[in-house]
Amino acid sequence: MVKKVFEQSKKFFLLSVEEKIKFAVKNQRGYTGLYHEKLDTSLNARGDSKEFFDVGPLAEDHLNQWPSEVMAAGMELVSLIALALNLDEDFFEKLGAFNEPMAFIGLLRYPGDVGSSREEIYGAAAHSDYGMITLLLTDGVPGLQVCREKFKQPQLWEDVPSISGAFIVNIGAMMERWTKSNCLFWSTQHRVMPSGQERYSVAFFLAPSKDCILECLESCCSESCPPRFPPIRSSDYLEERFRLAAMAAAESHRINI
Repeated sequence: MVKKVFEQSKKFFLLSVEEKIKFAVKNQRGYTGLYHEKLDTSLNARGDSKEFFDVGPLAEDHLNQWPSEVMAAGMELVSLIALALNLDEDFFEKLGAFNEPMAFIGLLRYPGDVGSSREEIYGAAAHSDYGMITLLLTDGVPGLQVCREKFKQPQLWEDVPSISGAFIVNIGAMMERWTKSNCLFWSTQHRVMPSGQERYSVAFFLAPSKDCILECLESCCSESCPPRFPPIRSSDYLEERFRLAAMAAAESHRINI
């Protein structure tokens, strides 16, 4: 199935821009073109050198087909995280966090030729994923890097090796908010650097239900170690992160015209 996903992804991205924009993103599903997202909003550079197509669970609009097997893999990981936090393995399910999870599959293409420019170009600038966890498959082309200690300066970036048949697992920002006081689960700081080769990847982003409240778990905070963030609805948090990334890319594009 994985091979078929990559084949279909490449087939779509080979279409002309005119054909691809017929499937322009709507309700976080559909096509987003090159430089239309900027994951590191602090950079003066233009948006990220990637294009992608997001696929979400079936809804009333029936915009896509959805492989239910990937959700089972994600929920298995969520159970393991709960156990690591000394909670019941079904803790997040009992909390109602995944009654209607916000989950998306992203098909991503990074062009091999990004041209010449004085500014530094990123396939994906340094960032942490917005949701709870991410499962990532790559085509083996290098470029993905991770920073183990994101708050330490200067930052040290390491290449992530590609292992055939294995998923790369990222902890997302929502998981960090749940455990922020004791820093048990930091979100994974990563980026994609141009390698001179065309690169494809497939990412499964798992986030809790829209109305799930993100707040520090009782087991992860105390009077001497209080929560670092106020509670926030899952959907409100995601919408703000998406808005900031899109706004930063639009502003950079305006400056570079």
